[in-house]
Amino acid sequence: MAAAAAKIVAARTAFLLCDLQTAFRTAIYSFDDVEATAGKMLRAAKIFEIPVLLTEQNPKALGTTVATLPLEALHDSKLLHGPWPKKKFSMVIPELQACLKERGVQDVVLFGIESHICVLQTALDLLRESYSVHVLADGISSCNKGERSIAISTMREAGARVTTSESVLYQLMEDASDPRFKTFVTLIKDEKARTQQTSANLLEDL
Repeated sequence: MAAAAAKIVAARTAFLLCDLQTAFRTAIYSFDDVEATAGKMLRAAKIFEIPVLLTEQNPKALGTTVATLPLEALHDSKLLHGPWPKKKFSMVIPELQACLKERGVQDVVLFGIESHICVLQTALDLLRESYSVHVLADGISSCNKGERSIAISTMREAGARVTTSESVLYQLMEDASDPRFKTFVTLIKDEKARTQQTSANLLEDL
């Protein structure tokens, strides 16, 4: 049975970035918005020291993760795990499972593509393993726009909490007296215009 979708706690959280690869750029609805949300989350991961687990679907055929994401800083700080190649649609492969257990993860924040295939199957598999799954509605998409809302409904009914990138980040921040708050607020301000655009494109149909 899936764990209750409780408030996210940084010390037990991991970010899962699903298959955001170059070959999908021209095929996915609002790919640039998903990419922007992923970039914001990766920058936040460094602030909060949250591990990022990354997969790539058949990279020999579909290419690697988009080069614009700020992955190097995470790699240097040993927060980046992967990318792990896979042919299974779900991200829940042995390497990822082992990493989650090793890090004592309970709360998973999930974003990437495609909503109704790899993201959905990942969420369902993680819920089955009793993780608390938080899916970013402004961080997932599919080739067909309409698949998003159906996938989101399915994940919510299965027990996932459907939320937004900014909501998750403020949960992680929690307290304005935290010494990281100044850096955090700078990130939020820097991303404000892009967050508004992404919200307009990906949230208004939900």
